[in-house]
Amino acid sequence: MIKLVLTGLWVCAVTLGSVYLSIYLATAPVGEAGAENRNTELVPGEMITVPVISDGKVAGYFLTRISFTIDKEKVVDGSLPLNALVTDELFTLLIGNKVIDIANTSAFDLNGFRTQVKQDLNKRLGGDVITEVLVEQLDYLSKDDTRNNSPDAKKLNKKPVTIVEGAAVN
Repeated sequence: MIKLVLTGLWVCAVTLGSVYLSIYLATAPVGEAGAENRNTELVPGEMITVPVISDGKVAGYFLTRISFTIDKEKVVDGSLPLNALVTDELFTLLIGNKVIDIANTSAFDLNGFRTQVKQDLNKRLGGDVITEVLVEQLDYLSKDDTRNNSPDAKKLNKKPVTIVEGAAVN
């Protein structure tokens, strides 16, 4: 009987010790890198379709999803229309400035594109609000491909030309 009681006390002590140690390690103080992450917030992007206009006609579409991180301390009221600003910026870059040459997509500079989006958005927001731009998807789908993907099409479905392939952001 004494062996059973001592075994039970030993199991309780080991269990309490392991629970205490796991909680202590899980709530350890955050270092220098964690302090920076507490001030940023991920703003997930929406799927945006940007038409490509050539000779006055729609030639195709850019399918994009761009997320970004913002500095919470620099956001004044917390209700910036960030998705609307990103949509406008993408229309400006992809249609107005034509930063992507459809004929030569391999020459596309992803880092330059991210930097340009970040700089332009921060300029509009009046400070360094955007800390990082994350490109989740950037594809091109020609007008002929969209017709071929319709339910009435008798041709095989074609996939869009992937310009940038990124990881999904949650």
